[in-house]
Amino acid sequence: MASESTASAYRREGDHTLIEIRLREIRQLFHTLDPAPFREKDLDEGAEDYLIEACREAGSRRPLRLIVYLPAAEAESDAARSLPDAVHNYFAYREHQARADMLRLLRYGAASFAVGILFLFVCLALRSALSVSTSLSDPALIGEGLLILGSVAMWRPAEALLYDWWPLASRRTLLRRLAAIPIEVRGAA
Repeated sequence: MASESTASAYRREGDHTLIEIRLREIRQLFHTLDPAPFREKDLDEGAEDYLIEACREAGSRRPLRLIVYLPAAEAESDAARSLPDAVHNYFAYREHQARADMLRLLRYGAASFAVGILFLFVCLALRSALSVSTSLSDPALIGEGLLILGSVAMWRPAEALLYDWWPLASRRTLLRRLAAIPIEVRGAA
């Protein structure tokens, strides 16, 4: 119910929820210092954040459409005609980066898990050896300390493998959705 009420903050046309942006010129949408050709330019950070947040707020139940309003002369330009490709290319690239980040995190988690398991087994072996040894005044206390130390070593790998990838997967889904969003440029009066 909550996602349905936030989706209503956006105008609808037919089945589509609209994300609307009004610009004076197309360059406002892109990073001004990026020397790349237009179709490969980076979006302005504020524009990217707005589009991602709007996609998140609109929810995943309805199809989205991005409407960019420009002055009539600007809306008829070559840059306006190539705007959909530029936005799609940018978000496809960002989705690819998010995928790489997620895979890197999962590899780190798996490697850390292997190291943590090895360390836990060493701690358990030392604990077993100490329980047999009678030369220590309190082997149980040291054994419990080793058990705790081994368990704590597993904390970060378990966190990475169980929880840290969720936000990356969620962001990747939003980026994939924006990489394929229908985009329409309209002339504004």
